[in-house]
Amino acid sequence: MATVAELEVRTGRRAELALLGIAWVIIVLSRALVDYHADFLELAPLAIYGGGAAALMLACHLIIRRYAPSADPVLLPAVFAINGVGLAMIRRIDFAYAQYRGRETDFGAAQIGWTIAGVILAMAVILVIRDHRKLRRFTYTAGVVGLVLYLLPLVPGLGVEINGARIWIDVFGRSLQPGEFAKIAMVVFFAGYLVTNRDTLALAGPKILGLRFPRPRDMGPLLVVWAAALLLMIYQRDLGASLLFFGIFLGMLYVATQRISWVITGVALFGVGAVAAGIVFPHVRSRYDAWLHALDPEVYSSGTSEQLVRGLFGMASGGLFGTGLGQGRPDLVPYAESDFIIASIGEELGLTGLMALLVLYLIVVQRAFRTSIGVRDGFGKLLAAGLGFSLALQVFIVVGGVTRVIPLTGLTTPWLAYGGSSMLANWIVVGLLLRVSDQARRARTEASA
Repeated sequence: MATVAELEVRTGRRAELALLGIAWVIIVLSRALVDYHADFLELAPLAIYGGGAAALMLACHLIIRRYAPSADPVLLPAVFAINGVGLAMIRRIDFAYAQYRGRETDFGAAQIGWTIAGVILAMAVILVIRDHRKLRRFTYTAGVVGLVLYLLPLVPGLGVEINGARIWIDVFGRSLQPGEFAKIAMVVFFAGYLVTNRDTLALAGPKILGLRFPRPRDMGPLLVVWAAALLLMIYQRDLGASLLFFGIFLGMLYVATQRISWVITGVALFGVGAVAAGIVFPHVRSRYDAWLHALDPEVYSSGTSEQLVRGLFGMASGGLFGTGLGQGRPDLVPYAESDFIIASIGEELGLTGLMALLVLYLIVVQRAFRTSIGVRDGFGKLLAAGLGFSLALQVFIVVGGVTRVIPLTGLTTPWLAYGGSSMLANWIVVGLLLRVSDQARRARTEASA
């Protein structure tokens, strides 16, 4: 029988506190470098910033220690580190706009406010949801809420079109992206639906070339989600949300059934739909032209690929180690603080800094999948896997678009890019993952005892 002290060590709270200390150093050092190179470094404001970050991180640690003592100890520090680099980079872009463009912006201060609100929401999730399995009761409610949130931007008078995409709504004079919250609701819905119907989806169907494919009558859910994804692409002009929505469902479907044939069928359906949309709809075709012919003089001069090309040249100028935090020209790329913050980081931190950030994202996703493997109930497995897939796909879609691996989309990089909706939604994801991981690791600790 293990002693109380041994069980306490196994929860990983001491390791979390140490990792939070490392994350705090990254946060404060990033801010200090930005201010130093902008000739704006003052010790008193930096001390207030560092003290506020430390207080927020310590409060999170204490809440988790009290209400989710077995939660994953690596997840929170990794997210704080990513978020801190994003805050510093956005502040640096504010300085660049002021210095080179004569444009006064306050994205950095606003993002700090959104970060604090997001962290509070994550802790509220831990305090309110004491057992993630209770979310299964709201399976179909979550599905309806998710669809309504996705469709809100299409409501006349409420939806707002920005840069050709209709994915925002106007709330009290501020733009809100409901799709960021819809993805969480849809993950809850998919988890509840698939855990109930996975036997039917996994065991039945004809076998072709060694792969068991779904029966036509079982393909209803896949076709419904496929049609919804195409509607997002066509009417909201948002390829990124469409790909994210459909990709989350396919990933969770594979986890539920362990059948690669479902993935093959889904990818084939999405490919056919995407090609057809590119042929029929001009706004989809223009995205493909910017992707495939970015450096073509005609495409560039029309403005279709200008943002993408500027981002590519910005990252190229950063090279392996970057120009240095605070010493580049991120203002040359439109929307450097949001859609193209990856290009801004690639310029100033170089390939090395960008890879370090991607490793942090990889750690977050890995901890989500590890939680999925460790938790005992089927709903929890699918919920954690779905949240992990949503983060992995979103990062891939954003980075892939900026680096021209896939067509450019309007998604934001989790915890890094400017945007209140994204910040709030992704911190809620952190809260849910911490809650599920607490259940998973507590079961292992009790079993080993």
